[in-house]
Amino acid sequence: MLLSSFILFIDGEAFVMDKPAGLPVDTPKRGGDSIERRLDELRFGFKRLPTPMHRLDQDTSGCLLFARHPAARAKIQQAFESGQVEKTYLALLAGTVEGDEGEIDLPLAKKSSAEAGWRMVGDRAGQRAVTRWRKMGEKDGRTLVEFRPLTGRTHQIRVHAREGLGAGIVGDRVYGVPGGSMMLHAQRLVVPRGNKPSIDVTAPLPDHWGEEYRNGTGTAGNSA
Repeated sequence: MLLSSFILFIDGEAFVMDKPAGLPVDTPKRGGDSIERRLDELRFGFKRLPTPMHRLDQDTSGCLLFARHPAARAKIQQAFESGQVEKTYLALLAGTVEGDEGEIDLPLAKKSSAEAGWRMVGDRAGQRAVTRWRKMGEKDGRTLVEFRPLTGRTHQIRVHAREGLGAGIVGDRVYGVPGGSMMLHAQRLVVPRGNKPSIDVTAPLPDHWGEEYRNGTGTAGNSA
């Protein structure tokens, strides 16, 4: 599996990869494969290694942005810090959701225990975390939801789905319903770049979503 085969967009400043589910961005403490270990595959003729500008969880697929040199990294970082970057995710939730759209404003904090390790939880004393959501459809007790995070906290969408909407993501072993691949996909990324055209990339749903979602005949349009 060559990482170069997953490139959705590339120019002299940046590129966007369609990150496969199951491949971590950073090398796990236990070792193993990761994008970090294989950055050399992503030079595309440049001497410098590229820099990932944000993170996706290991089991999340979709748009992952890299800067190709320090000046581009500074420009893109400023866009992130000023809230100009737009990220859109699709998630399949294991349950029904009340309402059609809204905003989840639920601060998050890390909680650790010797038995279960660590996870993020809703905590009014935690870091601000805000996510806009829109119901795309319901079918067979599951709900397809579009999420647009306005902040970038660890596991934000996964916790907001569970605690904010009351239904965890299908395949999410920590916050949702274990079993099979996690149904969370970073579908679209829009990055303003001043006087250069914005990066605007959409990643197709991966195979594990199945044909009914990949061709648009899944829960969308079947709202109860």
